[in-house]
Amino acid sequence: MAGPVVSDRIWTVPNLLSMLRLLGVPLFLWLVLVPQADWWALLVLAFAGVSDWLDGKIARAWDQASRLGQLLDPLADRLYIFAALLGLVVRGIVPWWLMAILVVRDVLILGALPLLRYYGYGPLPVNFAGKAATLCLLYAFPLLFLGGYDALVGDVARIMGWAFALWGTALYWWAGLLYAVQGLRLISQTRRDERADHAAAPVEVADSDAEFDARDGSPRSERER
Repeated sequence: MAGPVVSDRIWTVPNLLSMLRLLGVPLFLWLVLVPQADWWALLVLAFAGVSDWLDGKIARAWDQASRLGQLLDPLADRLYIFAALLGLVVRGIVPWWLMAILVVRDVLILGALPLLRYYGYGPLPVNFAGKAATLCLLYAFPLLFLGGYDALVGDVARIMGWAFALWGTALYWWAGLLYAVQGLRLISQTRRDERADHAAAPVEVADSDAEFDARDGSPRSERER
């Protein structure tokens, strides 16, 4: 069964939703850090989650899958993860090492992109582990924000938030390892194909007029003049 056709279109409904989601990142960060309006920030985060689900459904239902959408969608997810982590770290709700672990993984993935492009490949498609990791983390951060309140609800939210955060972090790195394995396989296959093509290339035979005479070492063409 053929997959959805991916076009070069820019102005599609899924892409507009992804652009709106990207515009919400600085708003979310401002709400978290300046007025510390956590409930409004959580509404922005909820909109991001709903629009993330909706643009995928629309792209499949209306045949509006595009290359730009394939870039914007994971970019928005990563920016929301980074913004939420930054807000949580600055507010002292989570330690800095959690943010460092997740950021290092993304830096390694980004660093591998030039190598993939050198061998003719673009960014690798998001795998199931990556989607599950993103979902866990996007569940974890609102719960961790709620866990900052002193109440029974805050205690329950803190426990659940840390559970999602730890599972999400583990899956995030597992997805990164799967990307690395997939990328190395693609590169190895490309190099094998290049060596096979080189070995199968016909050997150029020298022009008979340029052959050297075996007796005096002079070109045959000169000897015959």
